[in-house]
Amino acid sequence: MEFVCIEAKTFEDMRIALELLKKKVEALSQKHLPKRMGRWLDNQEVCAILRISPRTLQSLRSTGALSYTQIDRRTYYQEQDVMKLVGMTGYRRKSRKESER
Repeated sequence: MEFVCIEAKTFEDMRIALELLKKKVEALSQKHLPKRMGRWLDNQEVCAILRISPRTLQSLRSTGALSYTQIDRRTYYQEQDVMKLVGMTGYRRKSRKESER
């Protein structure tokens, strides 16, 4: 084991510099955190929100209308992408009661 002696002022300057670095890293991570995080929905949830069948959901994936992520054999969608699809195109199928009116 090796010991190094430094002046108290040098030690204090290093401590302050490290504290400033820590604050900058925390600020940067908080700035970018909302962009990475979001709620992920599975096939069943997306079908319920859009009122569509699993086959129609597959067509939306195939055409690129809805982005997705696949982990193992499960498919997930970002909630904001699903809501954007609803907002841009009004892509909710009418229920039978609504279409009979």
